[in-house]
Amino acid sequence: MAHPSSGIRLSCKRMTAPCFFSIGHSTHEFAIFVKLLQSAGVTAIADVRSHPFSRWHPQFNQKSLQAGLQSCQIVYAFLGDQLGGRPDSLELYDADGRVNYERMRATETFNHGIDRLCLAVAQYKVAILCSEEDPIVCHRGLMVSPALIERGVTPVHLRADGTFETTTDFEARLLAETKVAKCFGDGLFGTSQAEENRRRLLAEAYRLQARRKAFRLRVDKESSGKSQADKENFRK
Repeated sequence: MAHPSSGIRLSCKRMTAPCFFSIGHSTHEFAIFVKLLQSAGVTAIADVRSHPFSRWHPQFNQKSLQAGLQSCQIVYAFLGDQLGGRPDSLELYDADGRVNYERMRATETFNHGIDRLCLAVAQYKVAILCSEEDPIVCHRGLMVSPALIERGVTPVHLRADGTFETTTDFEARLLAETKVAKCFGDGLFGTSQAEENRRRLLAEAYRLQARRKAFRLRVDKESSGKSQADKENFRK
C-alpha cells in the first residue's frame, strides 16, 4: 500500500464502488481467520494495531501473520504507526490519560494513514485488522471507521460467527448502546432536520463510546509521573 503524495487528501467517493471491511482476530485459529477473510473476498489486510503482537495468540504476531497471509495470496500492510489506538504523543490523551480519538483524527499522521487506505481500495478488497472481535469496543470501529465514512467508505464489520455487520447496523447498535438518542426525546427523526440531527447524535455516540473504551494511561507515582499502559484496558 503506497503512501500518497504530501498534502493531498484523497476521497474514496471518487472511486468505483469501494468495498471495505474490518475484522478483529480475537481468539481465532489462523485457518478460521482466513476463512472469514475469504468469505468476504478480502485481498489485503491493513493492520492498525499499534503493537502488532499477541502474547496469547502468536499466530497473529506480525511476522507469523504476514507469512500466513502471503501463503493465502492476501497482502499485508502495517498501518499501526499511523492509525493505531495507542499514540506515543501525550498531547493526544485527555486529562484522564485516555486517548482522544477526535484529536487523533485531526493529525496529519492519521490522515496520511486514511489516504493510504483510500489508495488501496482502488486495487484491493481491504480489511482493517485489530484484536477485539466487536468493533464497538475497538478503535477500528470508533476512530478509524468514522474517518473512512467521511471519505465515502462505509465499512462492513466481519464478525466471529461469519455474519457481516453493515455501517448502518453498527451505528444503530452504537446509538442503542450509548442511549444517546433517548437523551433528546422521541420524534427527533421526524423533523425536517432529521439527517442533521442523526449526524449530531452519532457524533455524540461515537464520542461517548470512545471515552468508555479508548486506551488509557495511568501515572506511576513511583517513577516520577511517567505514564505507563493501564493493564486493565484493551491491548491494541
